[in-house]
Amino acid sequence: MPEGDTIHRAALRIGAALAGTVPDEVQTPHPRHRFDRWPERLAGRQLLGTEARGKHLLIRFEGGLVLHSHLRMTGAWGVTRTGERWRRARSRAWLVMRGGGFDVVQFDGPVLELLTDVRARSLPQLSRLGPDVLGERFDAGAFLRRMHEDDPTRSLGDALLDQRIVAGLGNLWKSEACFACRADPWRPIGEVTDEQALALVRWARERMLEAVRGGVGARPAAVYRRAGMPCPRCGGTIRSRGQGDNNRLTFWCPACQR
Repeated sequence: MPEGDTIHRAALRIGAALAGTVPDEVQTPHPRHRFDRWPERLAGRQLLGTEARGKHLLIRFEGGLVLHSHLRMTGAWGVTRTGERWRRARSRAWLVMRGGGFDVVQFDGPVLELLTDVRARSLPQLSRLGPDVLGERFDAGAFLRRMHEDDPTRSLGDALLDQRIVAGLGNLWKSEACFACRADPWRPIGEVTDEQALALVRWARERMLEAVRGGVGARPAAVYRRAGMPCPRCGGTIRSRGQGDNNRLTFWCPACQR
């Protein structure tokens, strides 16, 4: 699943390509949106800006209209020069916006909706989000308060993936942050101090901001997807196991994350 740094990077790239312009063309080639009339509803409207909230992307237009996207496991945003090859097959495009010499394309959905600004503000998926790890100002107090309100027996790794506690973290950043801070992802959050929890999130925030600027090549790769390989810090064997109700994989080194 694309993580918060991917969505923030997409928001910046889309904004750089189209913000302040009226798209020359809007297409909705996917059958799901064939009768939604988005090209007609967005015609002549200036794209005002983009906003990332955790793993959600909002694209705002004149007249109080907002495109809301969540990529889940399959989706992707692409920004290419008009005429250049797209990153995925054209048959997989759900939304195409052209303008200023750029093609902005959303591929493979699955959450893509055009809302009024009033409706977007009341979406439960957005209103329930915890503080965005990549927000302009990270609200550490709100993050700690939401952790304290949660089940104290819940494992740390599982809690870090709960978007209601902190928005934007996924499997990669959860695993890498716990490794970097020598935190056991299986420790109950009731045994994690505020200082330890904040150190994890601050480490993730700093590295995620680097990845927003530099792309996936700027991401750390100490333990994620390296199960069975030697730990780069202590030489122990990296392990992986499903965690939480969704059984999402956690990667960690039992030898030095205690």
